Amino acid sequence: MPRSASALIVVVAALLALATASVFTVDETQTAIRFQLGEIVQSDYEPGLHFKFPLVNNVRKFDKRVQTLDAEPDRFLTVEKKNVIVDAFVKWRIASVGRYYTSVGGDPRQANLRLDQITKDGLRSEFSKRSLQDAVSGERTQIMDVLATATNLEASQLGIEIVDVRIKRIDLPAEVSSSVYARMRAERERVARDFRSRGLEAAERIRADADRQSTVIVAEAYRDAEKVRGEGDAIAAETYAQAFNRNAEFYAFYRRLNAYRTSFSGNRDLLVLDPSSEFFRYFKSATAAAEPQ
Repeated sequence: MPRSASALIVVVAALLALATASVFTVDETQTAIRFQLGEIVQSDYEPGLHFKFPLVNNVRKFDKRVQTLDAEPDRFLTVEKKNVIVDAFVKWRIASVGRYYTSVGGDPRQANLRLDQITKDGLRSEFSKRSLQDAVSGERTQIMDVLATATNLEASQLGIEIVDVRIKRIDLPAEVSSSVYARMRAERERVARDFRSRGLEAAERIRADADRQSTVIVAEAYRDAEKVRGEGDAIAAETYAQAFNRNAEFYAFYRRLNAYRTSFSGNRDLLVLDPSSEFFRYFKSATAAAEPQ
């Protein structure tokens, strides 16, 4: 091969290498910094094809997608000096890659360490202002909103944007849980006793009212019964009087038969009477029965 052809190939190869070293690409999930002899020349590149000076410039790329800081749960004190165990996580991403590089060296682990400290300081501040009940149940959303704003303000100095801060769980230590559960149990028992006493009071009131109504009803029924019985006795007496006036002898005979039936109804009835007494009047002769009374 002629020397000119070899030289041309070498030149073309060198130009290709120079062209390759002069361009770089940034992916949609990335951002980049261009350095010149170790000094930042340009940052926050948009996705696409970009140019640089070979040997003079070097490029470093960083992931600009949302990342998660999921730290270990930690203890915080409430306003009553009660310990709570809080488990939270932070969603963040790079906002300014130049500041991100100069503050944490572009290392996500260093960024997470700094964010972890900022987040825990914010949690400590927010929980120290609230009671245990407010922190656990009443104001969790408010705590997260305030924490996201405060954390984002400090994280911006690291070139980081806080996307979200969430509290996953708030637990009580074992010693606090026992006292809290005992207090809750005592409170529930007090409420239960109050309800039971109210129920017993209402039951006694209902029972007394029912007894009073029962007494009134029985008394009124007895009064009406006595009234009806008195009216019936009056009608019966009037009927007997009318019957007696119509046939006094027959009425006397009928009454005497009833007296015999009542006296001799048993098997062991024994009467000690004078045979000539008035009781045996109708056992005598017909002439005696016809005599006037």
